[in-house]
Amino acid sequence: MFKSIFTMAACALVLTSASAYGAPTHNPILVKFSHVVADNTPKGQGALLFKRLVEERLDGKVKVEVYANSSLYGDANELEALRNNEVQLLAPSLAKFEKYTKQLQVFDLPFLFDDLNAVNRFQKRAKGRQLLRVMEDRGIVGLAYWHNGMKQLSANKALLVPGDAAGLSFRIQPSSVLKAQFQQLHATAQVLPFAEVFAALKSAKVQGAENPWSNIYSKQLHNVQPFITETNHGVLDYMLVSNPRFWYAIPHQIRSELEGIIDEVTYAVNKQAEAANQADRQRIETSGKSRLITLDDQQRAAWRQAMQPVWQQFEQEIGADVIKAAQTVNRKQRN
Repeated sequence: MFKSIFTMAACALVLTSASAYGAPTHNPILVKFSHVVADNTPKGQGALLFKRLVEERLDGKVKVEVYANSSLYGDANELEALRNNEVQLLAPSLAKFEKYTKQLQVFDLPFLFDDLNAVNRFQKRAKGRQLLRVMEDRGIVGLAYWHNGMKQLSANKALLVPGDAAGLSFRIQPSSVLKAQFQQLHATAQVLPFAEVFAALKSAKVQGAENPWSNIYSKQLHNVQPFITETNHGVLDYMLVSNPRFWYAIPHQIRSELEGIIDEVTYAVNKQAEAANQADRQRIETSGKSRLITLDDQQRAAWRQAMQPVWQQFEQEIGADVIKAAQTVNRKQRN
């Protein structure tokens, strides 16, 4: 009798817990996926692909609603909405998580990674996977990394050596590392919304910026930046995140199926982002509006050496073990 009562109580607890965080056993599990970009971007396409695959494969067990272009939540409040379980999936840029963890600043460290292949290797290895979980106690669990692309330096003058950036003002995302990066170059940094970058560059409010090729082309920044140096000095990535209480309350079998779908979508998003960046680089070069500068090995080494004090400045916050793990993925230096 006692065993029967205990079993019934345990079942009731599971049902109550699941329902409380959006994972009922009979009704579809509702997943609201909110993001701040358009449907035709790699992130926007990834959200729609996730919705389609869930509908095709989970037989009505999960319902996905996609809210694009900040139509549900915007940059300013989306993470708090996630932590309150008012939305269940987001994909903010990594720089947005500085308030919750300093370790993800590793992706902003300038010239730490050689290229996108090195970033991929790091994100797939143990330390990169661990970083997906570092915010769980703050109500955020990472599910995957989604690429936007490697960043290039654009300016109103040619940037061949680190000293060329001195005295210029660059637009940045909110990030302590990015601010320090330009201070190290004896330049200044100004935080501006992406929507304001074109006007700021055109008016010379700032004289340079850092963006992937797809961002440069989509906002036509090459029309107001006569020089672009192909630095690949940092990565602009997103992290697909959920609320851990919601996510772990989903029944194991369903959650496993969702994780498999996320793996497929992540592959598609990253391939699309890489293809878009290569295509947009070619479009910018063909336009003749900007002179594209490619660094040789010696020049790149000089930039990396100039930036290492920034690595040291943030080593304690990020973790020496994280930075070392990132360095080891650069096959040109070590393997």
